[in-house]
Amino acid sequence: MQTIENRNLNKNKVFNSQDYIKLENDYGADNYHPLEVVINKGQGAWVWDVEGNKYLDCLSAYSALNQGHCHPLIYQALVEQASKVTLTSRAFHNDQLGKFYQKICHISGLPKVLPMNSGAEAVETAIKAIRKWAYTVKGVSHNQAEIIVCNNNFAGRTISLVSFSTEEQYQSGFAPFTPGFKTIPYGDAKALKSAITPNTAAFFLEPIQGEGGIIIPPVGYLQEIESICRKNNVLLVFDEIQTGLGRTGKMFAFEHEGVKPDGITIGKALSGGFYPISAFISTHEVMDVFNPGDHGSTFGGNPLAAAVGIAALDVIIEENLPERASQLGAYFLSQLQTIPSPYIQEVRGRGLLIGLELKPSAGGARRFCKALMGLGILAKETRENIIRFAPPLVISRSEIDWALQRIEQVLMSE
Repeated sequence: MQTIENRNLNKNKVFNSQDYIKLENDYGADNYHPLEVVINKGQGAWVWDVEGNKYLDCLSAYSALNQGHCHPLIYQALVEQASKVTLTSRAFHNDQLGKFYQKICHISGLPKVLPMNSGAEAVETAIKAIRKWAYTVKGVSHNQAEIIVCNNNFAGRTISLVSFSTEEQYQSGFAPFTPGFKTIPYGDAKALKSAITPNTAAFFLEPIQGEGGIIIPPVGYLQEIESICRKNNVLLVFDEIQTGLGRTGKMFAFEHEGVKPDGITIGKALSGGFYPISAFISTHEVMDVFNPGDHGSTFGGNPLAAAVGIAALDVIIEENLPERASQLGAYFLSQLQTIPSPYIQEVRGRGLLIGLELKPSAGGARRFCKALMGLGILAKETRENIIRFAPPLVISRSEIDWALQRIEQVLMSE
């Protein structure tokens, strides 16, 4: 039983950053390696730490904050809905969910939605739908369905999702793994063609690999794999959890090549950072494999999430965030590419999803991220040698210029 002493723990203590960090280290699992900054306020593209220092957020919570921190319209939707009803479960209908579905279908061009909470749950949902479609529609023999994925992928950290990861750390110590996945090189359409068998249900991939280091496939690749999938009755499903909802300069990254997938997973910016919301979007043929009781979530599709999601999508559309990402991303990328640093191997990206890859001689990306933090910029390393720049899409050109001066300073001096 909780005592009065426990309830008043640390009540009168004034905490600084190191105090908060120590609390996390003392009581939390050691499953993240954050930079040593303790954020307690955010607005637009900026955040402040507990000491009042101001930073330009160039990570956007891994692209969950496309609309910026604490967007007032999304906040208003959250508060208004929270004062009415927050959770009904799916045992009953609510007055927000259908409107949320309609908006998602309108922006995606696909007719059916299944809502969940985390991005990983959306991918798990897609896998279940794909497999049941394979057995009930395509006619794959029981227990033989295969899903083709790519090297260097990242879809989440559940057992099934790390089962098809090619990153050793993500699998180490977590076996046995879920079967039914076949891995091919990313960006290689011929490898896809060779890997398809009568048991192939789907090709599931990121149109741009985010956690893998901002890896962009060759021009025409998405169109080519779409054609291969269509010829072989294989579903094409894109993981747009990080790349979707305006991040790359289009509403979805697959739109850069004009393809039409059979399914999309979305999450992150679907709530503008206010609430965990995700979804699997697909065709009638795929989604209609589900019957009541096949799949679900107590919180998935709750009225609070739906109201927040509607507002988050409205902000993306009404503030033209994909167009902003396209224009400002092209500028940011071109300016980064002119920095004459001896440490830079390559700068690549699309929209406001940019990876700055360092040469092995640079000594890793983390020390540069620490130096940027010292100058008021929060960015994070990925794949050890890559700095990811993914600021909120509400960032201004003058704020990008402010950041560029400091990025160049760090890359030329470290």
